[in-house]
Amino acid sequence: VQLQASGGGLVQAGGSLRLSCAASGHTFSSYVMGWFRQAPGKEREFVAAITSIVGSTYYADSVKGRFTISRDNAKNTVSLQMNSLKPEDTAVYYCAADFALSITTTARNYDYWGQGTQVTVSS
Repeated sequence: VQLQASGGGLVQAGGSLRLSCAASGHTFSSYVMGWFRQAPGKEREFVAAITSIVGSTYYADSVKGRFTISRDNAKNTVSLQMNSLKPEDTAVYYCAADFALSITTTARNYDYWGQGTQVTVSS
């Protein structure tokens, strides 16, 4: 599976961005899809994930209620709608795929990673 993330940019605090991740490969629907982020000098952290068929979701507490993850298995895409953005959301955002049935928040469990897209939120 190859992943290509897009949609990052510069936005003011309180604004919105929508990240997208396009996946290649015909087994996309078999993967849990997740979003992680990494700010300068910090470790990569879990943001959100969605299961393969049922579409169950899980969010980090820091983004719950502001971010929404979704997927379209017919189009091999996963999206992250980010609303009410805060300066602390500034990071490089990565999409990732985990060949599993249930969600894990541990980055090392994910099998494939996209290249990352920069999100910068100004105050």
